[in-house]
Amino acid sequence: MQALPLIILAMLLNTSAQVLLKAGMMRIGYFAFSFANFWPIFQQVVSNPFIIGGLFSYVISVCVWLLVLSRVDVGLAYPMTSLAYILTAIAGFYIFHEHLSLTRMVGIAIILLGVCLVART
Repeated sequence: MQALPLIILAMLLNTSAQVLLKAGMMRIGYFAFSFANFWPIFQQVVSNPFIIGGLFSYVISVCVWLLVLSRVDVGLAYPMTSLAYILTAIAGFYIFHEHLSLTRMVGIAIILLGVCLVART
């Protein structure tokens, strides 16, 4: 598949966006969702370099994904996006020390199997 490098790049950009957004929100912390909190939280979000970086990564990811869609059937390309779930779970484990349970690992294995089956078509 000629578009595989672009698909991988899009998934890496998507994963980096998730990691950057999580890092940004860890710095902001938990907040109650209310009208009174809107402006203070909005100011923190738009001034957070991790969140800005995550959003930028998403924009670049969408641009790369448009290139993918111009080259590959959507029925083949879109299932490949599930690779981002796997990369994000692994990144969460290593970067944020999130728990990677046996259930999650089985789920990751099933996703990989599904992507392999779709890619064979």
